[in-house]
Amino acid sequence: MHGAGLVLLTLSLGLATFMQVLDTSIANVSLPSISGDLAVSPNQGTWVITSFAVSNAIALPLTGWLSRRIGEVRLFVLSTLLFTLASFLCGLAPTLPILIAFRVLQGAVAGPMVPLSQSLLLNNYPLEKKAIALSLWSMTVVVAPIMGPIMGGWITDNLTWPWIFYINIPIGLLSAGLAWQLLRNRESATVHQPIDAVGLALLILGVGALQLLLDKGNDLDWFESNQIILLAVVAVIALVFLVAWELTEKHPVIDLHLYSQRNFLVGSVILSIGYLVFFANVVILPLWLQTQMGYTATWAGLAAAPVGILPIFLSALIGKNMHRLDLRVWASFAFGIFAFVSFWSSSFNSDVPFLTLVMPRFVQGFGVACFFVPLTALTLSGLPPHMLASATGLSNFTRIVAGSFGTSLSITLWDRRATLHHATLSESITPYSPAADQALGALNDAGIAAPADTAMLDNIINQQAFMQATNDIFWLSGCFFIALMIFVWAAKPPRHPTTAAPIAHAE
Repeated sequence: MHGAGLVLLTLSLGLATFMQVLDTSIANVSLPSISGDLAVSPNQGTWVITSFAVSNAIALPLTGWLSRRIGEVRLFVLSTLLFTLASFLCGLAPTLPILIAFRVLQGAVAGPMVPLSQSLLLNNYPLEKKAIALSLWSMTVVVAPIMGPIMGGWITDNLTWPWIFYINIPIGLLSAGLAWQLLRNRESATVHQPIDAVGLALLILGVGALQLLLDKGNDLDWFESNQIILLAVVAVIALVFLVAWELTEKHPVIDLHLYSQRNFLVGSVILSIGYLVFFANVVILPLWLQTQMGYTATWAGLAAAPVGILPIFLSALIGKNMHRLDLRVWASFAFGIFAFVSFWSSSFNSDVPFLTLVMPRFVQGFGVACFFVPLTALTLSGLPPHMLASATGLSNFTRIVAGSFGTSLSITLWDRRATLHHATLSESITPYSPAADQALGALNDAGIAAPADTAMLDNIINQQAFMQATNDIFWLSGCFFIALMIFVWAAKPPRHPTTAAPIAHAE
């Protein structure tokens, strides 16, 4: 496609991606409002997030199989329309069980939307502009999770929580309508393969148990809980049997043979680990700001938002010139920027001003612009067009599951490091400690008498403990990013990197 048709196609697929990725984060800040309105506890309200994540994780790797059965265009349009309908039903839900049921439906039908938007863009862009297509697609993946909390907070404060779902209706209808009008005569070939019922059952059981384990692990104190142990056993057994079954099944529901391609294997692993660490930082920063620094959800979102500014302007430029350098150079540069920003952020203290918080996030945008596009191109390099739907579905699945790992592990590590730092700092607070006497004396001089002075001192220690735990997370992230700078060179470069789009002529 060329000209106006290509612009409209990019708009259509980009809107669908933005809408779906946005929906994974926009409900987070609205949970207190949803829980209160539906008369449930905040812990019960978290199922609004968990139900979507579980069903979406299960549906993602099915994209390739479904697209071969239905056709990529029909599947994308159908998924987008059903997602729009499910969003409308979520807004109308009168009780929590009904809302959870519609969120399960919404997550399931949303599974193919992101990978198909990626494969449809690549299959309909001219060969010389495929890197630009990846760049434009990646902007929505980066910006949407950042915009989610900001939009969710504003909508909840100024409208009502159902509007976080209602805003999907015009976007979904426009996206589906444009995509059908532009692509209905460009449908992919379909194959009526038999249903791999065993593989599908193992996928649902294994991925569902894994996602529940990740979502509920921190709340239930991980393996101190029998429920978490049971979920872990189910996930491991089901996923091991799934791998064995799919490798020998004639018509597998997931094409695991994609991992025999070196670049797909290396690219998927690097992209997933990079996204895990990146997303851990995205989660911890606003959490620290809201729980320890007194920031509102909106201001915490604004502190994180600058990371999406530079990719909007640089992604297309990088995509246009990406072929001039080895893709591994771009990825290493991205991880270098991430490492620099992580070590910079690990030097913060509890008096850090807003502008100092914002600057590293802005600089990180340079890395983001060079992260998703080259690594995605490297991951998909050498794959024929008919395998793109399966490949994008599987790579997005591993990336999103890695994001779930990043969220769960970072929060757990953050809490436990804060507990350790609190214990270490508290050791010096004794009746014979000059520092403690000085601190309590200063509080007494300010008009704060016992026992309030001791409680306030403990709050100060707690704030410092979480500050040090936050610095630990950023420092560890920097170390991971340095390691990824090296590991990315295990992939093979494109065979003709200076004359062709990176996904077209590669080993």
